[in-house]
Amino acid sequence: MHASEAATSNPTAQRRERGGRQARREQRSHGQDGPGRPYIVRNIPTYDVMSEENLRRIEQTADRILAEIGIEFRDDPIALDHWRRAGARIDGELVRFEPGMLREILSTAPSEFVQHARNPAKSVVIGGRNVVFSPAYGSPFVMDLDRGRRYGTIEDFRNFVKLAQASPWLHHSGGTICEPVDVPVNKRHLDMVYAHIRYSDRPFMGSVTAESRAEDSIEMARLVFGRDFVDRNCVILGNVNVNSPLVWDATMTTALRAYARANQAAVVVPFILGGAMGPVTNAGAIAQSLAETMAGCALTQLERPGAPVIFGNFLSSMSLRSGSPTFGTPEPAIGSMIVGQLARRLNLPLRCSGNFTTSKLPDAQAMNEGTMSMLAAVHCGANFILHSAGFLDGLLSMSYEKFVMDADFCGALHTYLDGVTVDDNQLALDAFREVGPGSHFFGCAHTMANYEHAFWDSGIADNEPFEKWEAAGSEDAATHANRKWKAMLAEYEAPPLDEGVDEALKDFIERKKAAADDAWY
Repeated sequence: MHASEAATSNPTAQRRERGGRQARREQRSHGQDGPGRPYIVRNIPTYDVMSEENLRRIEQTADRILAEIGIEFRDDPIALDHWRRAGARIDGELVRFEPGMLREILSTAPSEFVQHARNPAKSVVIGGRNVVFSPAYGSPFVMDLDRGRRYGTIEDFRNFVKLAQASPWLHHSGGTICEPVDVPVNKRHLDMVYAHIRYSDRPFMGSVTAESRAEDSIEMARLVFGRDFVDRNCVILGNVNVNSPLVWDATMTTALRAYARANQAAVVVPFILGGAMGPVTNAGAIAQSLAETMAGCALTQLERPGAPVIFGNFLSSMSLRSGSPTFGTPEPAIGSMIVGQLARRLNLPLRCSGNFTTSKLPDAQAMNEGTMSMLAAVHCGANFILHSAGFLDGLLSMSYEKFVMDADFCGALHTYLDGVTVDDNQLALDAFREVGPGSHFFGCAHTMANYEHAFWDSGIADNEPFEKWEAAGSEDAATHANRKWKAMLAEYEAPPLDEGVDEALKDFIERKKAAADDAWY
């Protein structure tokens, strides 16, 4: 089934309509497409910055890393058996790969696939020219202007799921939007997956912190979509990380294999902090990233040929004076552009970059760094952009204010990625005839016919004259965003969920929680 056909085949939910002022704003912002585009189909080209000769040198270096140095696969004998049968050289837990071996294995992975949402109108196509924005992932802390920085709770988690659902500019509910530290470690994945299903009708991610938790996440998805449907279609993602440099540990490989054997998509991501988990030089870090990611992606195909997989990337820099990570800097941004070229040569969907920053507040530093990395993501050709909204404090904190500021920027990127349409109406020759030299276009017929959809309309930016802004209280963007997220939560309405499905999920969670004692580490 072609991806565009499969995107509408899930019968499990009904579309919820929006109305009022928000709907009018969304419709203006989206142009003729109406509110709530499920994902973006890019109409601008990717930006290919590296020559063919240098791309080949990076690929050759990655091949030499794989063949001469190798990658350790720790404490996962099944993964080692997969590699042994595939023809890799095994020395204990160290695996070496002949040049070309991983590329051949990866030939069975789809270049594009649908991740189905329980509302079929919100299913997304990942790969090709498609772009999907998803919230930030993994922060132990949350923060807002009222209460400051604090550990995340399940209430915070639910709030961010609701905010993502309420935003017309995000396409995906995400995964571990923040860590709900008030729920036991061994049980919180159940509450998180349930929150995604109950409070959103968009696609979502499951747990990867243990093989059993990955399997629980997939089983909950089966309760929503049906076992047969899940076996044939992707409905859940799992974000797995390499233990860079050059180590895959069993926690990640067993979770990766759990998703793959269920025909669900693993997002395979190295975490390379230049100078710590990788070299300080960009080309070397990119070669390392290519080697580590190809190995993880190929393992999914050994587990189940044809399983969807996403080629991931997370390059970062660090302050060599203090050893602190830095995010939103130019070296990883340009590195993302090159990783995009490499992923396209493998014909795999790409997850790259995001709205990165080390700022501790939703301030100018946060938006400068976030814009640097987010523009790199859209120009490099990323298909799935995790960390699109909320990322603060080097990913240690999820910010309510930055969430809505970032989502607003994602709205601008919808228009940016649409490019420029050239047709008779857009060329506006009739408007020039009507207005002539020296007049203005403000009230001409062409303007009146097009003004509702002419420009993107920010929900955060203040475009009023200085005097009016001052009289209204001189609010900065963060203060405006503080009011905005509170209003969004106050107006939030949960999408409908079948009562039988809801009861089955609650029963599954209750039985799973009762079967184990609480564990807090």
